[in-house]
Amino acid sequence: MFSNPVRHITFDAHDPYAVARFWSAVTGFPVHPDDEEGDDEVLLDPGRPEVPGLLFIRVPEGKTVKNRVHLDIQPVTGTRDEEVERLTGLGARIVDDQRRPDGLGWVVLADPEGNELCIERSTSERAAAQA
Repeated sequence: MFSNPVRHITFDAHDPYAVARFWSAVTGFPVHPDDEEGDDEVLLDPGRPEVPGLLFIRVPEGKTVKNRVHLDIQPVTGTRDEEVERLTGLGARIVDDQRRPDGLGWVVLADPEGNELCIERSTSERAAAQA
């Protein structure tokens, strides 16, 4: 049996609840039922022990440099481009667009507080390219 030692992936935030709600929309992980707006710590709990939760902790300082760690997101449904459109509609902004004319590539987004994430092609897009 696989044992995952990573319990949480932690993000610093000015508004943990707001950023957690954004990431909840990205991942589908619900905000922990004990957490609410104004809390200093907010957890997105995937509900599966083998998957780490996302923890958002209030800090006073702002983000000043590029993240050294980020999440790569592969859409479960739809396409990479549809996911980019959905997330920019939720408040993300495009930081770097690495999409290529042949359909390969990714898009670097920043969440509402500037944390980077990459949107990759979906499984179906990858399979279509292999065919």
